[in-house]
Amino acid sequence: MKKFALASAATFALLVSSASAQEETFRIAYIEGMSGAFANVGDQGLKHFNYAAEKINAAGGINGAKVVVEAFDGQTNPRESLVQLQRAIDEGYQYITQGNGSSIASALIDGVEKHNKRNPDQPVLFLNYAAVDPAFTNDRCSFWHFRFDADADMKMGAITDWLEGQPDIKSVYIIGQDYSFGKAVAAAAEKMLAEKRPDIEIVGNELHPLGKVKDFTPYIQKIASSGADAVITGNWGADMQLLVKAAGGAGLEAPFLTYYGGGLSAVTAMGESAVGRVMQVSEFHENLDASEAQLEEIKTFEAQSGLDYYYERIFTLMDMLKAAAEKAGSNAPEDVALALEGLEYESPYGKVMMRADNHQLLQDLYLSILADDVAGTVEGTPFGFKTVENGKIDAAATETETTCQMSRPR
Repeated sequence: MKKFALASAATFALLVSSASAQEETFRIAYIEGMSGAFANVGDQGLKHFNYAAEKINAAGGINGAKVVVEAFDGQTNPRESLVQLQRAIDEGYQYITQGNGSSIASALIDGVEKHNKRNPDQPVLFLNYAAVDPAFTNDRCSFWHFRFDADADMKMGAITDWLEGQPDIKSVYIIGQDYSFGKAVAAAAEKMLAEKRPDIEIVGNELHPLGKVKDFTPYIQKIASSGADAVITGNWGADMQLLVKAAGGAGLEAPFLTYYGGGLSAVTAMGESAVGRVMQVSEFHENLDASEAQLEEIKTFEAQSGLDYYYERIFTLMDMLKAAAEKAGSNAPEDVALALEGLEYESPYGKVMMRADNHQLLQDLYLSILADDVAGTVEGTPFGFKTVENGKIDAAATETETTCQMSRPR
């Protein structure tokens, strides 16, 4: 009997110790494809999150709690990502993050909403760093979802503003991935070109399977046959790399106006043929003006991770998360969400602000072009991106009207 009492006491002490340790951590579930066609992109994002967490922990954590980011392999699949969401919830995670694939973000928003309605005392907050379907901050907005990347419409606004000043471009070909994001990019291009350059002819508008195409040569042949003066694409990951690699191999000279031309391995795949031809719209590239401290931060990250510094918005997300929690004096998701609304933050590249009405971050955007005459090069190549003339879009100018009618807990 005495041995049983001692064992029970020891077990109780172990459980208390375990619970205490959990309470002293700020746990974030990173639900991304860590295997399959986009595993390298999942790994890239995780390394950015872990580095950001290390920085925050070195400065005392979030309200004294150590930040822990753990990967859950959603396999770039909505159904599997929901399985991983439930696994994370079962393990006590109340913060999740994801970005690669709006179809996955869509499933996660629904999953978080359903969980929070059923479990109002244990809500989950979704921090979206890259899934940019405009619906998420419009008709499908959620109090429990915050986006830290510009949406597809905001980015297309920058691209079409540039096209407005290019009278030599008379025709474009739109190509993208066949899911909600690719469709949103195509719809935005059609709408904005009609408004700003009604004289431009859309000579092709095509969607291809996500992560399935191994050789884009047939698509490039169609683009070449169309006589397009420019190509618009929202492709990312391997679909971006292989598309532009095929274009270079075929000698297609039309400029590519992209969302993710600077994504992982894209520049290596594109090579010299993309110089002066591939453009991207983003919140960051390595040749933006920055303080010495920020330039040193970039060097440190790249030395530790073996990757280029790419996701500035992940660092913005983590820093704003810390600021919101400390403003609220609480690490509870609902309190943090309320503190995030309207929060302003001075990033290394200027002030950003989280809209309270639809939970969309406003930040400066840059239209840049691949060049061979820049100091900040990427992926061990002699190439990097530089802002085109008049290519900076101020944060306030990126704001769009919203149809969001948010249901709020209080």
